[in-house]
Amino acid sequence: MKTIALFISLAFTSVTYSQVNIIPQPESINIGTGTFILPINAEIISTTKDNSKFKKSIDFLTSYLEIYYKSWLGAKQQLPPSPHPISLGIDESQNPLPGSYTLEVSKNGVDIKGHDEEGVFYGIQTFIQLLPPHVSNSKIEIPFLTIKDHPRFGYRGLHLDCGRHFMPIDFIKKYIDYIALHKMNYFHWHLTEDQGWRIEIKKYPKLTQIGAWRNGTIIGRYPGTGNDNKKHGGFYTQNEIKEIVKYAADRYIIIVPEIEMPGHSSAAIASYPSLSCFPEEPTIKYFPKNCVWSGDSTGKQVQQTWGVFSDVFCAGKEETFKFLQDVIDEIAALFPGKYIHVGGDECPKANWKRCPNCQKIIKDNNLKDEHELQSYFIQRMEKYINSKGKTLIGWDEILEGGLAPNAIVMSWRGEEGGIAAAKEKHNVIMTPDQYVYYNYSQTENEDSITIGGYLPLEKAYNYEPIPGALNEEQANMFWVLRQICGLNTRITQKL
Repeated sequence: MKTIALFISLAFTSVTYSQVNIIPQPESINIGTGTFILPINAEIISTTKDNSKFKKSIDFLTSYLEIYYKSWLGAKQQLPPSPHPISLGIDESQNPLPGSYTLEVSKNGVDIKGHDEEGVFYGIQTFIQLLPPHVSNSKIEIPFLTIKDHPRFGYRGLHLDCGRHFMPIDFIKKYIDYIALHKMNYFHWHLTEDQGWRIEIKKYPKLTQIGAWRNGTIIGRYPGTGNDNKKHGGFYTQNEIKEIVKYAADRYIIIVPEIEMPGHSSAAIASYPSLSCFPEEPTIKYFPKNCVWSGDSTGKQVQQTWGVFSDVFCAGKEETFKFLQDVIDEIAALFPGKYIHVGGDECPKANWKRCPNCQKIIKDNNLKDEHELQSYFIQRMEKYINSKGKTLIGWDEILEGGLAPNAIVMSWRGEEGGIAAAKEKHNVIMTPDQYVYYNYSQTENEDSITIGGYLPLEKAYNYEPIPGALNEEQANMFWVLRQICGLNTRITQKL
């Protein structure tokens, strides 16, 4: 059986059970009669012999209570431990599935039992959602209840694009806390784009010296009403990356880095122009005429507007593959998870068609056209990524010209690409923009800058990720993604 994945966004609707609201919807909630008043001196204890099993969970909950209920905890140090603890334990017989848990609130306290350590952590996230946002009458009151739950999908995550807009470390940590709160276990971190390169690569320092900064940004929705003329950018050092990886791991979250190739590569090309098919052609040549440029327009520059640009990595130069393999070396060492996302989307072929180096590769390898050249590019990078013990993920354009053997496909241009990939026995992450892209408006009267169109939360929430037309084997290939691009986002019902 293949693992099924699901990506979700920060915007959620809740399922209400009396006064209980839990997101995502648990498998079952049974509410009893009466309430438990959580004592300020309640200990968090382990019912197993190995207390270290729950160190991450205990540290997380202790920190959460200290941050958000500081005044309520003010007298804690003056009181002996309460006989009504928050107890954590493992019970595989009661919770037979990985990540499953049972949470019981009774007169004796709060009891969380999981199939494994992750299940216990998810039980804590549900417990946190039971807490009131503010302490009323100096007490925290929780209804007697029993909640049973388990993940519907083995891969649940949230995407964040920091390439178009740099996000500071504090925001990234807060974002990861939201991922944890909603029991997701993957953070898809989009780190490179036309508008900025956000990760330190020690072998190529210009990527962050030059590629991490743009001289301005268009104002308003594309094509914009002008340019703000403000330098924008930033990047994460490798030490900061390690800090974030650990922060996520402490919350049972694995990070999937995205390094765009062969398209969306303007920032890398601005740093190292020889990676382009035509190093001498200035970026302004590819800039839309109806957008306003800011600052220096000579040579290769980081893009200042959104869209798709023809100046992409040259597929006909060994230098390109050497560069990308060197980047993958450092990426693979920084991120212990098994996936590396390479983008692969929106790669125009115009420059490849007029590039003698690219045309030579097509001829020498008996390729049919530039679409097969992209397949050659992705398959070559996949082999290298596989040699690092990692699996390649790409947007559905990697289907064009033939799919790399072990690749996972993210189908964002509707469901068709995902269905096609599943029928070829490839794992699939469904990301149809008409359901899960939050760069659409969430209100009928647009109240902020979006790409246009109307996508209410209810439509995203009720999206069923498994297409009904597939047989059971094909359905088991399916994963689902919800996305945030720049200022955009990606929710689910039962996870």
